[in-house]
Amino acid sequence: MNALVVPRYGAPEVVEIVAMAEPKAGPREILVRVRATTVNSGDARIRAARFPPGMNLLGRLMFGWSAPRRPVLGVDLAGVVEAVGRDVTAFTVGDRIVAMTGDRLGAHAERCVIAADHCAVKLPDELSFEDAVTLPFGGTTALTFLKDRTHVRPGERVLVIGASGAVGTACIQVARLLGARVTGVCSSANADRVRSIGAERVIDYRTTDLFELEERWDVVIDTVGEATVRQCRSVTTPTGRVGLVAAGLPQMWAAAVANLTGRQRIVVGPANESADHLAQLVAWLEAGVWTTVIDQRMPWREGVTAHRRVDSNRKVGSVVLTFGAATAEPVPPSRANQPPRNRRSRWRRRRRSRSWAFSSRTCCRTRSASSRSSSGRSS
Repeated sequence: MNALVVPRYGAPEVVEIVAMAEPKAGPREILVRVRATTVNSGDARIRAARFPPGMNLLGRLMFGWSAPRRPVLGVDLAGVVEAVGRDVTAFTVGDRIVAMTGDRLGAHAERCVIAADHCAVKLPDELSFEDAVTLPFGGTTALTFLKDRTHVRPGERVLVIGASGAVGTACIQVARLLGARVTGVCSSANADRVRSIGAERVIDYRTTDLFELEERWDVVIDTVGEATVRQCRSVTTPTGRVGLVAAGLPQMWAAAVANLTGRQRIVVGPANESADHLAQLVAWLEAGVWTTVIDQRMPWREGVTAHRRVDSNRKVGSVVLTFGAATAEPVPPSRANQPPRNRRSRWRRRRRSRSWAFSSRTCCRTRSASSRSSSGRSS
């Protein structure tokens, strides 16, 4: 099979197309023929080692020090089940599904193995793979922060900072479906799109200083990670809640202090990859109350272009990569598909080689001396 591989950290141009061995499903896993996936902000951050402030050391320990430990990125996919493990009962071969891969990544490939009980949901026939694959990354994040952590209630006023991205557009729609009145913050170029999915009002961050306004919101969600905790609290009601989706270490410390000293509630941390959340998103899409927001669709071979688009910070919604139904012609493998060489192993090989050479020379000298002494005795 073919895959998009990131052999080292760097710009979008480091992404390569590599032929790899097809994965095999374990007892509790399923093998999926990927038909669509996305390149999102998380993929771009891992590729570039562009971790939130104060998280560089932890990020490299988690994902790889000098290169991604799992070079095939991608956390969401939609496709068809090709094989199931012997202990899997929830899925059968031929099922159409949408899923998240979790920490193992690997969705940017023609085939991917996922845990059957992690975050996978069957997909109705009337929903396309391209529409469905836009749900997991942004949708589960929005449900985690708006429903599970800030507990948005009907009639409350919700502010979404960064309302035009994959997470922002999902937050707008989740808040609306929970009965809230939503204000989005984005550029004027994306204002109409943000209004069309449920925002009652849009604030252009280029012309308006949000944190100088006298308005207050019950819930503030920052999907970008550039606002400080103090700034977010300044536009929140005295008993309101703040959700920091992309918080760095300084924001986490500030949130902990604020939670101890103030009445406002600040929530941070990674989103939950929940099958229940994903099932809710699929149900909304099937019912026609959810609008998919796709910035661009492109063939999977244009992975470099997709990463460039994400890095531009101008995308609206999701960048979707599509795979054909038939397996593409394989690409010759490169070193990106090979495991990194171990320096200690190379040192040991050189040491064994030198030892062998030394022992060989010693053996040859011993044999020569032995032969000379034998010829002396015979003479």
